[in-house]
Amino acid sequence: METLAKEKSEKYNYVLVHYNEIGIKGKNRYKFIDLLIDRIRKSLNIYGKIIVKKKTGRILVEYDSKISWNKIEKSLSTCFGIAYFSKTYKSPINLPLVKDKISKLISDKEIQTFKVRTRKSFKNIPISTKEWDKEIGSHVQSERHLPVELKEDNFTIYIEVIPNEVYIYFKKISGSGGLPQGISGHMTSLLSGGIDSPVASWRMMKRGCEVIFVHFHGAPFLSRVSAEKALDLAEILNEYQINSKVYLVPFGELQKQIVLSTKPEHRVILYRRFMLRIAELISNKEKVSSLITGESLGQVASQTLSNISTIQNAVEMPILRPLIGMDKEEIIKQAKEINTFEISIEPDQDCCTLFVPKHPAVRSKLFVIEKIESQLPIEDMIKTVLEKTEIYILEKGKKKTKIQPNEID
Repeated sequence: METLAKEKSEKYNYVLVHYNEIGIKGKNRYKFIDLLIDRIRKSLNIYGKIIVKKKTGRILVEYDSKISWNKIEKSLSTCFGIAYFSKTYKSPINLPLVKDKISKLISDKEIQTFKVRTRKSFKNIPISTKEWDKEIGSHVQSERHLPVELKEDNFTIYIEVIPNEVYIYFKKISGSGGLPQGISGHMTSLLSGGIDSPVASWRMMKRGCEVIFVHFHGAPFLSRVSAEKALDLAEILNEYQINSKVYLVPFGELQKQIVLSTKPEHRVILYRRFMLRIAELISNKEKVSSLITGESLGQVASQTLSNISTIQNAVEMPILRPLIGMDKEEIIKQAKEINTFEISIEPDQDCCTLFVPKHPAVRSKLFVIEKIESQLPIEDMIKTVLEKTEIYILEKGKKKTKIQPNEID
């Protein structure tokens, strides 16, 4: 038995994963936990053999010792639903064995002061956490001649006792929090090359949504720089959801047709309404229930209350705006935190700058816009755009691939 245990410990390393919000979901909690386990497994399986187990109030990951810790850490830190995780070490529920294990684990660590924190998952586990703290603290002191310091957080020995097992770890690594992806359904994000929409997408992903990306670029009148930039942003966001689909929609010809048919002050409103119509058609094809935009109230002319109302009237699908009450500084701060900011500020040729008037309307009237649209061949305009749309598949750990678009009704 000792030989088998030794072989297993050499073959596998362990990570203890803790969740927070999903732990208070009542009778539906198991659905959230099962989905989180599935997400963890899919995120890590690309590196080699992984075993993910449900434990009491936590999740245990066993991974092949040949897999680097950096890969495990990066994947788990971008997996929504995780509060924190730790590289951990297992021991039987036996105080002398736990002491011996800790002695070996900290033998090469530089420690000035330390403290011990023991917790157990059930009250009926026959140990006293206070007694274990005291016994283990005294043991470390006698071996390393180190002072105990409860206030300073220089080095903490964490011990978690669950039925049949003890886990020992020394560092808590923050996860992304939120809910496991997929629990809240699927959505389509209108992803520009700017700062706002990647943050909006990320915030909805954090709330358990799987996101498809739709980007509108100015081809054939502008270069593909914004399209490539959108793909780069989508690849960063894909770190949080494993697999993504990106639609690149050439919008220049449609914009030109609007320019030739309408007054300058109405063009931006019409552009946005057509974008929503196209995104809705793509969403219907993908069986997606809602749209996401990066709009923030009052930030630009198209984002006044009046214009937002007129624009969203073009579609029946719900539109979620997770940034609506945030100011630019708040959005920039979060863009930096999720590593999209540097790409977002790279110069490009955004379709939003193509054929844009100097003074767009800030208080549009729906009946005026609908009268203008009644003179336009809306269905034909959209059909032409969709026929030239490109689709890319992003898979974590692989290069992006272009696929042939199916007919979009």
